[in-house]
Amino acid sequence: MKVKTINPSNENILSEYNIMSKEQVNTSVKKSKNVFTNWKKNMHQRIELIHRFAEELRKNKRELALVASNEMGKPIKEAISEIEKCATVMEYYGDNGQVFINDEVLNTDARKTLITFQPLGVIASIMPWNFPYWQALRFAAPSMIIGNTIVLKPASATLQCGIEMEKLFAKVGFPDGVFQTLVGDSTVAGHLIDSADINAITFTGSTSVGAKVAQQAGMNLKKCVLELGGSDPFIVCSDADIEKATDGAVKGRFINCGQSCIASKRFFVTSNVADEFIEKFIQKTERLKVGNPISEDTDVGPLVNSKGLETIESQVKDAIDNGAEILTGGKRVGDKGYYYKPTIIKNISKKMRIYHEETFGPVASIVIVENEKDAIKLANESSFGLGASVWTKDLDKAEQISRDIESGMVSVNNMLVSDPRVPFGGIKQSGFGRELSKYGMMEFVNIKSIRFYDQLSHNHHVE
Repeated sequence: MKVKTINPSNENILSEYNIMSKEQVNTSVKKSKNVFTNWKKNMHQRIELIHRFAEELRKNKRELALVASNEMGKPIKEAISEIEKCATVMEYYGDNGQVFINDEVLNTDARKTLITFQPLGVIASIMPWNFPYWQALRFAAPSMIIGNTIVLKPASATLQCGIEMEKLFAKVGFPDGVFQTLVGDSTVAGHLIDSADINAITFTGSTSVGAKVAQQAGMNLKKCVLELGGSDPFIVCSDADIEKATDGAVKGRFINCGQSCIASKRFFVTSNVADEFIEKFIQKTERLKVGNPISEDTDVGPLVNSKGLETIESQVKDAIDNGAEILTGGKRVGDKGYYYKPTIIKNISKKMRIYHEETFGPVASIVIVENEKDAIKLANESSFGLGASVWTKDLDKAEQISRDIESGMVSVNNMLVSDPRVPFGGIKQSGFGRELSKYGMMEFVNIKSIRFYDQLSHNHHVE
């Protein structure tokens, strides 16, 4: 059996790949398990190789970016930026990883008490297509620096991106098996989770698939981290700087053609600034250039596939049928490729799919509210809880709203972005666990306590 990758800008077949069998998956995992024994022993080697990999990313950023643009339609300027950010995260953990896992010493009834942080083993990484390099490497960097080995199952749409990463790891001198890419469809991911030599799983993707991954991992008693969907609120307060807020709205909603879990998706705007916000939001949105992702002046490329395009079309149609108003966009662009015009709609109500579902495409939904209290209430009614952004000149107000929002992350007066220094992840249907920072690193370590006693304790009567 084979899987095909298709260029979403012209619908041409890019490549065909043989789907790996269960036996091939298990063989690859066994290789990672075998190399783990030596890989975990030498932190200095790991630091040197991580930095070498970052250098190679920067040297090859345009070639790597072109692969992503062809496979999933990301504008080339955004794809290059993604590669540069990947180099940054590698350097961050190369610089800080050893400090993060230094032993901790505690005072207890024992003569000496240590907490050590040790790698778990082989980690399965099941990753999506929307940021094919970043989402794989933001997990791989902290996990490998601690001493784990990685087996990556990239999305079927971006298999070549996964292959290019494995090639680059080999090129800079990583031992064979430390980072491997498996080729295939969802059956390969299933084999990976079931493999006896996999110690833990990280998954980024849709909520529905994430629930299945968690169920399968649980049946195998394996730790997992899930970074799932989002429907992030964008709250425009009565005293917001509208110029900055609309700049943030355009960037936060239409980056990567709106195909980002942390993209701003639900816009709650207080009534006293609604007219000005909407007018400027429309003006700036209509300046975006939709076109070939390989072109340097393209702002918005195609959606990743025909299914993504059809879903966006059906969500918008349902909203219009139920009383929503299109302010700009709302239609396909061209007759070839999966292009959709950046769209803004208002008069959103709870009877519409777009109110409850994640919109994974270039569509912004506006709800006008009387005050910030109403905005918080509506924002929290979502089943998702990944991120949010708040726009106000009053930082005391911003802090209170940020604490009241039910999400894993909040950004004030800026679009929400991931940062290697800050934990990344959500609550509710947006998943559990964290990536990035020291906290993301700790998801895939064995936190081991060691106590040294001079004599047997006789007074302990409970466990």
